[in-house]
Amino acid sequence: MELLRVSHLCHAYDRQILSLKDISFSVAKGDRLCIAGANGSGKSTLLELIAGCMKPYSGEILIKGIPRRELTKGARSRTGMVFQEPDNQLFMPTLWEDVAFAVMHTGVSPQQGREQALKALRAVEAEHLADRPPYKLSGGEKQRAAIASVLIMEPELVLLDEPTASLDPRARKHIIDLLKTLDCTLLIASHDLDMMLDLGGELIFLHEGRIAAQSKVPGLLRDQAFLQGIGLELPLRMTETRQALGN
Repeated sequence: MELLRVSHLCHAYDRQILSLKDISFSVAKGDRLCIAGANGSGKSTLLELIAGCMKPYSGEILIKGIPRRELTKGARSRTGMVFQEPDNQLFMPTLWEDVAFAVMHTGVSPQQGREQALKALRAVEAEHLADRPPYKLSGGEKQRAAIASVLIMEPELVLLDEPTASLDPRARKHIIDLLKTLDCTLLIASHDLDMMLDLGGELIFLHEGRIAAQSKVPGLLRDQAFLQGIGLELPLRMTETRQALGN
């Protein structure tokens, strides 16, 4: 079943310079799609358009065949976005209140909100942090909390912008392992190509606002010349394999 279709999508800042140019792709329910590209390639802009944070210059975003602009409030809530900086999503006195923030606006009681928040935190192995203030959390803990704040709404589609950025190796592995367990459809924008090797699924490569190529993992992640041409380097794992083989 097709969950998302992006058709001829364009975006322009100040309606002058196009930052995204004629982007088209589709995602089936349950798929995992990684969007790779160098800084400035348009990855974050694409996710924010799909999430409804911005309006496109032209083109269409369809969710279950319905234009995004025509979705009901309930249907829009089935798409959640985890931003690159988790501090942008964590602003309440305690972590459980942050996670419960969206669901509390659906009319549930504070007790129900806390119970649902604890369930979401349990799913990301962070229930023990529920009563901690967000500013006392590590980067990895904040990232897990931000994911929980999206999962509490039981989304069908989750968009993640650079989910492993600025994390130490242990926290990075924890986030990757968590993403593998999620049973919703995932769109993940990143330049962490090694993470994409771990996650598998489909790949879209963005370069200067356009889709440069599409493949399955590992696909073009093994093509050094292609990656260098769009401002990326081989995944570290591929580089180490080549060195071990003497290439």
